[in-house]
Amino acid sequence: MRIICFYSCCFFFYSTSSAVKHSLQLLVTASSGVPNIPEYMGAMMLDGIQLGYCDSINKILELRQDWVKKMLENDTELLEMYTRYCFVNLPNNFGRRISSLEEQFQSEGVHILQMREGCEWDEKTGEETGFLQYGYNGEDFVEFDLKTLTWIALKPEAAITKQRWDADSVRTKHNENLLTNIYQKWMKKFLSYGKSCLQRTVLPSVSLLQKTPSSQIICHATGFYPDRAVMFWKKDGEEIHEGVDPGEILPNNDGTFQSSIDLNVSSVTPEDWSRYDCVFQLSNDEHVITKLDKTVISTKCGKKIPCNDGVDTPPATMTAVIAAVVAAVVALSVAAVGFVVYKK
Repeated sequence: MRIICFYSCCFFFYSTSSAVKHSLQLLVTASSGVPNIPEYMGAMMLDGIQLGYCDSINKILELRQDWVKKMLENDTELLEMYTRYCFVNLPNNFGRRISSLEEQFQSEGVHILQMREGCEWDEKTGEETGFLQYGYNGEDFVEFDLKTLTWIALKPEAAITKQRWDADSVRTKHNENLLTNIYQKWMKKFLSYGKSCLQRTVLPSVSLLQKTPSSQIICHATGFYPDRAVMFWKKDGEEIHEGVDPGEILPNNDGTFQSSIDLNVSSVTPEDWSRYDCVFQLSNDEHVITKLDKTVISTKCGKKIPCNDGVDTPPATMTAVIAAVVAAVVALSVAAVGFVVYKK
């Protein structure tokens, strides 16, 4: 699972796991009654990688990948289209929609409207699909059905919205064209231009960490790309699940990723440690194997393991992992709403 946070609003979503299945996603958050955050924020994601971002405060289209910048320098028409989408379409459309929902529910205070739309393409089978979903105040609200070209109410309160949006035939045709045609073209254009960058593989740096001699062993991998990877522990060459606690794959600031997996060694005798291996593996089978060896485990207080007078705190190298969770908790308390969980 991946977490993308814009100020106090976060999207939780699952990355495309197949090496031949690609996805283009547009994520938008509009808010009302929330101080100190933009009224709307938008991001475009390709195979889980953020390509661009915009919001109502900065009013600048921020391109997050160098190859995307070069691509749009050569395609000013597409750049103008994205800019117009960010600073004309988003404020107009989402402003009206969140106002309409506030009027419909006759409620005041904090309100969050989130949207996820885009497409998927299976390069191997050629199958193409589109998706368009809305969440309101942290709950699934409506989604567009491409087969029937109608909206599906995901909760009883959304029935009125479904009726209104179904009656808008112009918007229905526009959605169909976006999901089955335009977004597919955008995605394949991005894939073609950024192929060398998107298809690269980078193996991680792997460390073994432990707070105290009786604590669990943390196998931490960072700096890998892409995020289609797995981590697991082996004993005598066989994968094990008992006493194992896998972590999530999370993004680093430089576009790479990190993850970790813990092993409970409380019942493992010292002479048996050498029977265990931590395995990191990319989807193309490139891998890094790290043998469980006390001589390479960091246990001293300092840069990797902080001292806190006996309180069992995770190592500092896991700061980014914790920060993502803390950001979600802070967002929940500030916005006073839950978050929409979108699963593929």
